[in-house]
Amino acid sequence: MAPSLEVQEEETALPFSNPTHTNEAPPHKSKVTVVGSGNWGSVASKLIASNALRLASFYDEVRMWVYEETLPSGEKLTDVINRTNENVKYLPGIKLGKNVIADPDLESAVKDSNMLVFVTPHQFVEGICKRLVGKIRGDVEAISLIKGMEVKMEGPCMISTLISQHLGINCCVLMGANIANEIAVEKFSEATVGYRGNREIAEKWVQLFTTPYFMVTAVQDVEGVELCGTLKNVVAIAAGFVDGLEMGNNTKAAIMRIGLKEMKAFSKMLFPSVKESTFFESCGVADLITTCLGGRNRKVAEAFARNEGKRSFDELEAEMLQGQKLQGVSTARELYEVLSHRGWLELFPVFATVHEIAIGRLPPSAIVRF
Repeated sequence: MAPSLEVQEEETALPFSNPTHTNEAPPHKSKVTVVGSGNWGSVASKLIASNALRLASFYDEVRMWVYEETLPSGEKLTDVINRTNENVKYLPGIKLGKNVIADPDLESAVKDSNMLVFVTPHQFVEGICKRLVGKIRGDVEAISLIKGMEVKMEGPCMISTLISQHLGINCCVLMGANIANEIAVEKFSEATVGYRGNREIAEKWVQLFTTPYFMVTAVQDVEGVELCGTLKNVVAIAAGFVDGLEMGNNTKAAIMRIGLKEMKAFSKMLFPSVKESTFFESCGVADLITTCLGGRNRKVAEAFARNEGKRSFDELEAEMLQGQKLQGVSTARELYEVLSHRGWLELFPVFATVHEIAIGRLPPSAIVRF
């Protein structure tokens, strides 16, 4: 049976539309750059590249900014990507599309682009944005696929807000139940675009990402969508502890339920505008489920618990993820700072306990003793 395209909220959710080429030249073509080239960044480039070729409103070429690395063979990663059409380090075995061009020069990669897709580890975003100030077009639209937040003196700052503030541009978000390797081999998945007020740009992002195997809808709730994508990684670490200690499915389900409850409460306390319905989109409960069942945060947390916390997350990350970065541990730390500063620690026992286990203050078994 084909998946349902039914939309829960007509006033905020945008269903997939499928424009095709026409004989009329579009008044304005968009050029896309993907800022980032890890596992998810490479998959995003593959999705976007297929639509850039298909849709008349986009230039065929898709630039992908690559943080340059030298491979064991001695070759530069960008050279290998451009020769083989494959990110051999972060997404081996998957062709990205011949119209994807890897570029190690950030300024060159974004030149002339008016649609920027940010998909890097969240701790690098501010530095990247500072390098881009004054180097981008005035009509640029951005979208963030990044899970995480920055904690500053004045309080927590969402990554989309950070991008908007540094570059003076609008920034939507895309989050969802999206394990990158499954999308790469074209298994059916969903995602949610969060936007502020411009339905037209939201629809453009939906067009750019939607494929027959990747269904995207949009909701007018940037903060809700982004916080779901950010906070679920902390709950996934808790789920990994449960798996590592072989506590069973009942315990894991309980942790997921309590974690979702904390995600919802924290989001609405931080941003009262967050919508209840957002937690039932792909970015909400679906992403939580898939990340707690699979995904790198759950995987490394399981290993951490099996080792009784005697091997650090940094050590396990380096050993298990081949250069990919965990987001849940740093997000748990940042989240703990916010909760502590606001006097909310007792209201969010799962969030608080994950961080205290991660830094060795509590044993992994404490995940069910809050």
